[in-house]
Amino acid sequence: MPPLPPTLHVIERDWLSCNQVVFFDDCDDDGNPGPCATLVDSGYVKHADTTVALVRRVIERRGPPQRRLTRLLNTHLHSDHCGGNAAIAKAFGCPVFVPAAELEAVRRWDEEALTFAGTGQRCAHFAAEGGLHPGETLRLGGAGWDVHAAPGHDPHSLILHCPEHRVLISADALWENGFGVIFPELDGESGFAEQQAVLELIGTLEVDTVIPGHGRPFGDPDAAIERAMRRLDAMRSDPARNARNAIRVLVKFLLLDRERVEFETMAHDVRNASVLRNSARLMGMELRDALRWGVDELERQGQLAREGGWLVNRDP
Repeated sequence: MPPLPPTLHVIERDWLSCNQVVFFDDCDDDGNPGPCATLVDSGYVKHADTTVALVRRVIERRGPPQRRLTRLLNTHLHSDHCGGNAAIAKAFGCPVFVPAAELEAVRRWDEEALTFAGTGQRCAHFAAEGGLHPGETLRLGGAGWDVHAAPGHDPHSLILHCPEHRVLISADALWENGFGVIFPELDGESGFAEQQAVLELIGTLEVDTVIPGHGRPFGDPDAAIERAMRRLDAMRSDPARNARNAIRVLVKFLLLDRERVEFETMAHDVRNASVLRNSARLMGMELRDALRWGVDELERQGQLAREGGWLVNRDP
């Protein structure tokens, strides 16, 4: 792992729950003295208890014993990044801050606008204290972190950059090998152009280390941006490629969540999921046929196995 500032700790997770980043400070965000901590993103609801335990362990190990978790920040509100919000808020008594553009959707708990219904995924109901705005600078781990808009994967996503330490929290805008599904394009909205602009923005920032939403922290961001640009160019030349990727990703996510499921049960449960239906349409298929295609692809890749009438999750 590339070197990171001693005032932050990365909890590397998997592809159902995103990575968490814990920052340590000597006073809270209001300037009140006393050791405190800030958490960025909370993983998926299935892993909420594990997330609470991991965050508690990290905070306790850093001491002193009176250190408090004083806030939870979300880079964006896909279920794998905010599904543990309710559990974290309850366990630590801390407020939650979300991208400002999503604040009203959270307050009225609009599961379609928040994408949970559209993807067929789960998220425990949580409350948000306030919004995070592009252009503001947050004090985290004793340093300033600039908040940047990062539309593309999600129209309201944010990334956090620390010029002092040359570290970027990139969420799902940039991974070591690619980026997240470009969801707006599945809804007939622009997303590829925004993703390119975000990658170009990242290329202008002073960054030595990237902490992605999934996968290990990595160095050499220029090489990662180049790989991501090639992937984006391929999607632009064949927009159905993004839709095929979405079907694979969302079926795999359902399997990671449920571990084993009958195909007919899965197809019934997501029959009204707009993101899946739109993806199938872009592939020129009915939803059931697109789901079968996704299942076949995942089986070919060793990502699932068939046991009788059951689809069983596998790690390749």
